[in-house]
Amino acid sequence: MTVVLPAAEAIPERHYTHHEGRGPTPHRSNPLVIHRELTTLDVHAGMNVAELGTGSGYSGALLAELVGPNGTVTSLDIDDYLVRWASLIHHERGLGNIRCHTADGTAGFPERAPYDRLVAWCTPPLLPQVWVDQVTDGGLIVAPLPIAPVPNMTVVATIRVNGGEPVVEAVATGGYIEATASPKTDLDLPGRWVDWELRVPALAWISIAWRQEDDPLHTGARTVLGRLLKDAHTEPYDGPEVDWPSWRTFAAALGDHRLTMAGLTPDLWAIGHATATTAAVIQQDGTILADRPDSPSLTVLRGWLKQWEEAGRPAPETYTPALAPAGDGHGPAGWDLRLSR
Repeated sequence: MTVVLPAAEAIPERHYTHHEGRGPTPHRSNPLVIHRELTTLDVHAGMNVAELGTGSGYSGALLAELVGPNGTVTSLDIDDYLVRWASLIHHERGLGNIRCHTADGTAGFPERAPYDRLVAWCTPPLLPQVWVDQVTDGGLIVAPLPIAPVPNMTVVATIRVNGGEPVVEAVATGGYIEATASPKTDLDLPGRWVDWELRVPALAWISIAWRQEDDPLHTGARTVLGRLLKDAHTEPYDGPEVDWPSWRTFAAALGDHRLTMAGLTPDLWAIGHATATTAAVIQQDGTILADRPDSPSLTVLRGWLKQWEEAGRPAPETYTPALAPAGDGHGPAGWDLRLSR
């Protein structure tokens, strides 16, 4: 695999993330995580590489260093402000092998394809067919993918394309901001699959995997969110501190269509079970909330947590990944990622 550290030593990170002309950009990932993904991407000199999510421009600069003067990097972002600034900073540093474009990265960028490598710093709703089509035979894709139809349930997948077919070689803990059709300014709210939200007196939201059963007024989602926010039964989780990456992956892998995710408290996610009339979730801090002490959803949630503990709190990397062709022919073409044990 490519060693990223020497390339990172050549890039002035803060010149990108905290440029004196633009100021700091919140649309950036942890540099150590960027290094991890690029190590997995296995970039070599002379390659043609695409990145989806320009951000501060730092990851693009790393890729430009890795491909060298004979390679090319194409960086895409839906936010023209980020693209313009990254282009300027690259120009200031004399980089001529990277081009930034304002575009919807989920559609790829066929003008500069095929790509030897493709990396995404944003989470699409599924693995797009066009990404696979735009990668060379034997090429690699490293991207966060959803493992359930609710926000923040992702793993980072390493995908090899052979004969036009994608195969997942490995998954790892991680995730990035949801890919959206327009620039995202509210970073506190997921960009996809929010079924109801409240903005007063404070931001709160809910996502239900069973949204197709709800009515056009989102009565089920509204009811569930209201019951979790007002006069909810609360209790502490009686197990050790919640290992969130392990728990959320386990909950997603259950494949239960009653899976529910919520943001009830600032900076705390919650995962659990809900129906149109009952709900129970556990927050990252270990607090369990339910519509009532004898809630049927609370019984289900306790059962899930018991199964998780009995399974030994498995790490995301221990699951078996599989790609399944998406859907009903009405949505975008691609593959859904699901995990099993």
